[in-house]
Amino acid sequence: MVLYELLVGALPLDLSKVPFDQIPRALREQDAPRPSTKLRTLGERSGVTAQNRGADAPTLVRQVRGDLDAITLKALEKDRARRYATPVELAADIGRCLRNEPVGARPASAGYLARKYLRRHRIGVSVAAAVTVLLISFATAQAVQLQRITREGDRETRERDRADRITDFMTGMFDLSDPDVARGNSVTAREILDKASKEIDPGLSRDPELQGQMMYIMGRVYDNLGLFPQARSLFMRAVDIQRRVLGPQNADTAKSMGFLAWALHDEGRYAEAEKLEREALDTQRHVLGSDDPNALTSLLREADILDHLGRYVEAEKLDREGLIITRRVLGPEHQETLLAMMFLAWSLYHQGKYAEGEKLMRQTLDIQRRVLGPERESTRVSMTRLADILNKEGRYAEAEKLARETREIDRRIYGPGSESEALSTYILGVAALGQGKPDEALLHLRDAVDHGLNPSGSIGTPSLLGIEADPDLKALHGNPRFAALVAHAKERAAEAQKPH
Repeated sequence: MVLYELLVGALPLDLSKVPFDQIPRALREQDAPRPSTKLRTLGERSGVTAQNRGADAPTLVRQVRGDLDAITLKALEKDRARRYATPVELAADIGRCLRNEPVGARPASAGYLARKYLRRHRIGVSVAAAVTVLLISFATAQAVQLQRITREGDRETRERDRADRITDFMTGMFDLSDPDVARGNSVTAREILDKASKEIDPGLSRDPELQGQMMYIMGRVYDNLGLFPQARSLFMRAVDIQRRVLGPQNADTAKSMGFLAWALHDEGRYAEAEKLEREALDTQRHVLGSDDPNALTSLLREADILDHLGRYVEAEKLDREGLIITRRVLGPEHQETLLAMMFLAWSLYHQGKYAEGEKLMRQTLDIQRRVLGPERESTRVSMTRLADILNKEGRYAEAEKLARETREIDRRIYGPGSESEALSTYILGVAALGQGKPDEALLHLRDAVDHGLNPSGSIGTPSLLGIEADPDLKALHGNPRFAALVAHAKERAAEAQKPH
């Protein structure tokens, strides 16, 4: 009963209207609902319960559903033989739940055990998945290349040579895992990737078309792992080879160019990224048409890069075009459609069209919360941006509430000190200042500076070097504590930008 009330904020059964002498009978005959079901029936009370537990109502229901449902109902079983025999057994099952291990209160089906394994080993599974994608990509590339070769003469000889080259290259990738090479040390997927990327040039030098494609594939893997400099280097080599072998108007060349542009974007090199992305977009439109998925991706990326460069009117034009196409081709709730909506709202915000930007950002956020959930990264980005818009509109209390909600989710997912949390904290500082609380504002801003705020960022985005010129903080000018904070932020930016 205590566990049930801790989870739900209410007792399993409402006996307030049951006559006193009928309570034992009601307890014998009425079954307690699952805690997750009870939460859904509490109405506004479930929101209060969720808030007290650092979540919103849908998130709390998802957290309780499943293992905690099963543990609680087993503890409440009317049949003594089916309950936990001792408190130690109950505690052990709760411990297993917290460690993402299978609990004794649920049937151990194959699917349930697999889900538990994946949750316990998220990082390992993610890396393994990246390597698997790489291997599948190799196999796919081989099939594509062999299909092309069948249209040429000397088919059997060419097929055999290419198969041998790919086999040798893939075998060489895993030489590190040979006991004589590893010498008892564990070999990471990153080490295998690094070794393979260095051997693409000599290993596939006799087949430049395949060489370029392998560089593109491995660049994608590095990019997915957040290793942007390594990804950029591979994409750049792939583009050089494909331009020479396939030509600049080739679809594969354009695809590699687009990913090279995005790697440059991730490094903050927006001017270089814009030129490349524009070239990739023009090629993809010419070869595949405007509705092609690659062309659509390039369109939205180009708009985002223009936004970072402060070319908001151009960005708005592309965003509107992208939104029309995504809604027609992919549907109103597809992730690319939501991305186009978010980008358009942000370009409107940067032009001072706050009411229009707020309306579109709210529409986007409503769909994201319903379709993707509140903890998805794109949902949290929309929450942060909407809070920023509300500050611009002078609706500081609303902005503060939304920024706090976003910050709590960021802390739950990333822990303290992430860039995302720092951005929410910065917005809290602006909201506090707007409500006439300069001391509280300075505390939030100092927290953001010390814990994750981007050194430079893009135009119109809070950053260490942008604090002094931020018009939202104009009311602090002349405050000695603000002057000290600006100097401190510049020091941290200089330290962050030093080569390590």
